[in-house]
Amino acid sequence: MPNILILGAGRVGSSVAEQLVRENYNVTIVDEQPSNLQPLADKLDLRTLCGHASNPVTLAQAGAADADLILAVTPSDELNMVACKIAHSLFNVPTRLGRIRDQDLLARPELFTEDGFAIDHIITPAQIVTDLLQGLVATPEALQVLEFGAGKAQMVAVRIEAGAAMDGKDLSTLPLYLEKIDCRIVSIYRGNKRITPDGNTTLSVGDEVFFLAARQHVRSVIRQFRASERTIKRITLCGGGNVGYRLARALADDYQVKIIEVQRERAQWLAEHLPNCLILRGEATDENLLDTEQIDRCDLFMALTSDDEDNIMSSLLAKQMGARKVVAIINRSRYVDLLQGGKIDVAISPAQATIGALLTHVRQGDIVAVHSLRRGEAEAIELIAHGDRNNSRVVGRKVEEIKLPQGANLAALIRGEQVLMAHHDTVIENEDHVIVFIDNKRHIREIEQLFAVKIGFF
Repeated sequence: MPNILILGAGRVGSSVAEQLVRENYNVTIVDEQPSNLQPLADKLDLRTLCGHASNPVTLAQAGAADADLILAVTPSDELNMVACKIAHSLFNVPTRLGRIRDQDLLARPELFTEDGFAIDHIITPAQIVTDLLQGLVATPEALQVLEFGAGKAQMVAVRIEAGAAMDGKDLSTLPLYLEKIDCRIVSIYRGNKRITPDGNTTLSVGDEVFFLAARQHVRSVIRQFRASERTIKRITLCGGGNVGYRLARALADDYQVKIIEVQRERAQWLAEHLPNCLILRGEATDENLLDTEQIDRCDLFMALTSDDEDNIMSSLLAKQMGARKVVAIINRSRYVDLLQGGKIDVAISPAQATIGALLTHVRQGDIVAVHSLRRGEAEAIELIAHGDRNNSRVVGRKVEEIKLPQGANLAALIRGEQVLMAHHDTVIENEDHVIVFIDNKRHIREIEQLFAVKIGFF
């Protein structure tokens, strides 16, 4: 069983620890604050240690010598860098992941090589969340947009709207609306209950449908689930921190972007660095400010501060005053389930968004991408199939021959530049990128073992 050492018991560290414990990994978590560790020790089967993350004695006591992977996610970039270096130099930890947020550090990749601070994989939560938000801007009808095969395929979550082509229709009728476009419905959620899709499944208003399609076909598929197509022109961002700045910079050339920032110095800095955006100094919970800035004409309002209460209140106010769609970052994962789908259209947990990037390196096997779905309830994985029929349980076999665990769905393949939906007679070939949907994470290990090649292949 892999031994995972996590440094930092903040939101990301504790969320990842909880996820890994659920999957029966051996987890040790280190933090300087006993108050951060006690709640984890009370509810999870893991080991906690109070100490400094870059102290060699602390790392030795935490079992660094036996660790298969170290994840440094303390609030300090410098501390994460030093901890990874010590883990490499003194304890020879095979895989080292570090959270780095400073743009000036990220601009110097030579710092993270084996001769530098020896970080194998850099995790930047702000960029991960920014990429997720960009997907929602590009696909405004979606609740979630995830990419596979370097963007060749996308998995999209969309809510059925009254009056849509598929409202009240059986899934077997979907191909009639799509003509020659192939897609795969991988899961349906009605309330908090998962429905395993088949041709007889009747879609209802409010259902969350997860489908997979080639990138160029996604828009056509969405049209069947929505009554009207939305276009985004005017975007208002509440908060000009790391995420707000990155997102505004990415969107400024194609959209009308306003940023509401409460801190005077930060607002001035944003104005200097984002000449194509309108920077407003004030509070997004100020009704007069929103009214003056015609929030009722806003196509998309995004609350991106680090304060959950401000994000919730500003989103609810913006929606009440006429903003067409509101998206809020919610750091407390439990709030996400309470808020999404009500007045707040999409609620995003940064910790949950980051977990997928981390799990890509924790999982066993040749895994390209891991995406957490439904606030961590389900998962979509992109694996590379290796071998042949003699040394692999999947290569050279039809999909109907592959014994998947209950709740797992082999959804699609990416073969070179082709995106192929998986049908019962589809044959898996060596080097295919296989996209698997799993609704119960207890079966993750079974999937990993299924795609493992027999000893001697390499």
